[in-house]
Amino acid sequence: MPRTKKKSQPVRRSEIEPTAFNGPTGDVLTLAEAAAYLRLPESDVIGAVASEGMPGRLINGEWRFLKIAMQQWLSVSQPTVQTRNAALLAMAGAWKDDPDLEDMVEQIYRRRGRPISEDGSYRLSHGLNPEDGKK
Repeated sequence: MPRTKKKSQPVRRSEIEPTAFNGPTGDVLTLAEAAAYLRLPESDVIGAVASEGMPGRLINGEWRFLKIAMQQWLSVSQPTVQTRNAALLAMAGAWKDDPDLEDMVEQIYRRRGRPISEDGSYRLSHGLNPEDGKK
């Protein structure tokens, strides 16, 4: 008589240890644990997620935070108002001498269906007085 192999029974998800698929429990924090770790009220933690880019996820109505991601977020310095303004001015200045700028702006305004100037023109330089930059 031939030998038959015994079929293995599927393992139920409830029988698997949570750490087998989620990693160590200390790596993922709940909102309360993240607040305790940061020594902040829970509302401030949620505020930091919303306004300051702190990494966190809302899963089935519950917040979860990866501890290492929070540590990395904390280690990166936040830009000041002065550095943000300097970066914006540098970006704006980079376009100053671009020969295609006027054509790009015209194309954008045409797609939006809005004229650039009050007289309905799409050209930036249309009707400008070269002496004072006004109409």
